[in-house]
Amino acid sequence: MKAVVFENFSAPPTIQQVPDPTPEPHGVVVKVMANGVCRSDWHAWMGHDPDVVLPHVPGHELSGIVEAVGKDVTQWRVGDRVTVPFVGGCGTCPECNAGHHQVCDRQFQPGFTHWGSFAEYVGIHYADVNLVALPETLDFATAASLGCRFVTSFRAVVDQGKTAAGQWVAVHGCGGVGLSAVMIANAVGANVVAVDISEDALALARQLGAVATVNAAKVTDVAEAVTGITRGGAHVSLDALGHPTTCFNSISNLRKRGKHVQVGLMLADHSTPAIPMSKVIANELEILGSHGMQAHRYDAMLAMIESGKLAPERLIGRRISLEQSIDALMNMDKFEGAGVTVVTAF
Repeated sequence: MKAVVFENFSAPPTIQQVPDPTPEPHGVVVKVMANGVCRSDWHAWMGHDPDVVLPHVPGHELSGIVEAVGKDVTQWRVGDRVTVPFVGGCGTCPECNAGHHQVCDRQFQPGFTHWGSFAEYVGIHYADVNLVALPETLDFATAASLGCRFVTSFRAVVDQGKTAAGQWVAVHGCGGVGLSAVMIANAVGANVVAVDISEDALALARQLGAVATVNAAKVTDVAEAVTGITRGGAHVSLDALGHPTTCFNSISNLRKRGKHVQVGLMLADHSTPAIPMSKVIANELEILGSHGMQAHRYDAMLAMIESGKLAPERLIGRRISLEQSIDALMNMDKFEGAGVTVVTAF
């Protein structure tokens, strides 16, 4: 099969012909129809994830068609239209038994723990636990865009943040994760303040439902600006980028007893950010993480998509080829353009 392969961290990947995957007894092989280009893929390419072993094929936001099925799989057949969470569970550990597959003790992640979906085919483990059937009304490009950024934002806003109608939500960073969070928070009735340094990204955030925006490059104190707009601070605030500055601002702009949800990855030099702990204590703030979403929670999200309350297709920016994905991957840290980039031509 054709795949994007990098043989050294931070060195340009190449298109190569590599062996097709074969399904594990509990797994399937998916013919990739669409694949999102995510900042997490950039982290893998940079060598920030200890699970990545060279040579490597990145990619974890995918949708496609089941091509081959392992002998122990009971719920899936060749030809099924599917997607998959970017964090997969084993189905048998204590966390999985409690329904928390996103923090499985033996979790796997395509594009990190094994070769991923910047390729014509990808292997998925524990298919009966992790695969998600796609409604016929959902196209492959939109389905791929759900796999990491949208589902992580859904869990962050709905399950972790427990956002309620009428609350104020601040979203720091308006890339794919942040724009997804803006749309989802707006859909559940919250008032959203979007924060970014790009006017294009902020304009898109307003189109997706943000009632106010803050350009972090043009104000001297982001937390103060958000606190003023929200008349006391956000009830829920998300760092959707993953940077010490956005993390600090997100915690600092909370009202008393507010919730900060860390969604953007904090890796390498950013892994131990400074936080205003005195404010956390005095104001009884909550600091929460959000790491993917279980396959069994997709039904709630898909129901909102089918009803029209959520429109993730509006987040798609560019549709590109597998060859073009190399430049897109290498330039993820430049934050060029708005919306989600999806590979649709293999």
